Amino acid sequence: MTSVQIPAAQPKAPSLAARARDVIAFEWTKLRSVRSNSITLLIAAVVTIGASAVVAHSVASTGKPLPGGLSALTASFLAYAEYAVIPVSVLAVLQFTSEYSTGLIRTTFAAVPRRWALLAGKAAVVGAAALLTGEALAFACFALAQAILAGRHRGLSLAQPGVPGAVLAAGFVLCACALTALGLAAIFRHTAGAITAALAAIYLVGGLCLFLPAPWKADIGRFTMAFAASQVVALHPQAGLFSPGASMLVLVAWPAGALLAAGLVTARRDV
Repeated sequence: MTSVQIPAAQPKAPSLAARARDVIAFEWTKLRSVRSNSITLLIAAVVTIGASAVVAHSVASTGKPLPGGLSALTASFLAYAEYAVIPVSVLAVLQFTSEYSTGLIRTTFAAVPRRWALLAGKAAVVGAAALLTGEALAFACFALAQAILAGRHRGLSLAQPGVPGAVLAAGFVLCACALTALGLAAIFRHTAGAITAALAAIYLVGGLCLFLPAPWKADIGRFTMAFAASQVVALHPQAGLFSPGASMLVLVAWPAGALLAAGLVTARRDV
């Protein structure tokens, strides 16, 4: 009498939520395990807060109106816009390009064959880290700057209408810049080119618009990240540009477009 062999039950494929959780845990481990990332963020935070104090003290000591129509609120984020945005954007670029430079990207694609899922996992981790960092620095810079300005009766309170939203928006700006840089990193794959493209998108395009004659300056500048960021952190938005709400949509559109293009390009490449 021959025995009948019952085939072994095939293991169930992991659910979509389980796969997403694994990809995010994978990317988070890579982000936090590199010691230079934490050191860079710490130095950037210290320099940003220190520079904010210097700017606020300079404004308070002169007693003169701020140049260019800047307010006490926007003065809180002058150092933030430079000393926080640049290093965080560079770290976002390295989150993708460092794997290409070392060749580990092949291992990553082997572990996560769905490249859209991999890009989404990187975006979720980088975006969350940048958002938390941005909000913490935005509130710290605001509190310190306004405490210094209050000594000359020029400070603002967080309870004043429009101020909480502007500070929250400032924190989101860092997230938008980081995600834009990540998308460009996936497109360019090379660190130098991706950093150049990211800084051009964040700063250079808006800076060049300042030299355009009216009305092109406002007509083109309103679509740039720099102009949009200035609108969402201002109590009195500049006339001729988009409203703060529409400017926030511009800030969302930049990383969304970069990540969408990155997903399409990454899916078509061999590596």
